[in-house]
Amino acid sequence: MAKYFDVHPDNPQPRSIAQVADSIRADALIAYPTDSCYALGCRLGSRDGVDRIRSIRHLDDRHHFTLVCQDFAQLGQFVRIDNDVFRAIKASTPGSYTFILPATREVPRMLQHPKKKTVGVRIPDHVVAQALLAELGEPLLSSTLLLPGEEEPLTQGWEIKDRLDHVLDAVVDSGDCGTEPTTVVDFSGGEAEIVRRGAGDTSRFE
Repeated sequence: MAKYFDVHPDNPQPRSIAQVADSIRADALIAYPTDSCYALGCRLGSRDGVDRIRSIRHLDDRHHFTLVCQDFAQLGQFVRIDNDVFRAIKASTPGSYTFILPATREVPRMLQHPKKKTVGVRIPDHVVAQALLAELGEPLLSSTLLLPGEEEPLTQGWEIKDRLDHVLDAVVDSGDCGTEPTTVVDFSGGEAEIVRRGAGDTSRFE
């Protein structure tokens, strides 16, 4: 049964955030809000968490997981970015974008695309997600909470708790955060390639 945390969207309660971070460190799989929609999240090195996310979403090994980072300094530890790409990404963060970039050795191999050796990264513009990342001190391994066969992600914490109670360890509810997933931009080839159009403005990458 998943623990349920009702967290204020503008002033998240430090005690609740600390409890969620502790559960992540103990290998919990959580659902949490972002600036695009709810996401599944676990600690960076959690093989169990990766397997559970794949199971819930029916994902194959070519799926790009996302490292949700607190800031640019943290993001830079996990991906290689040249100067031109740096400027483009810097101008768009924090925000509703996921960027696919070559992974550094800091990224576990199980999270990298098997052939391209790339990984998704993003910096959310969401108070609760940022509070959780600050408390955790490392990125959250994440994937959009979009269930197999459904066109839109779940948007209500209580509904997530109701439907996924048996497969999650915690649900962080801070209200509705929308149904559009992030815009995904692949920079791994040096040029911007829009892989998925979502909540972020794509014009700057076209």
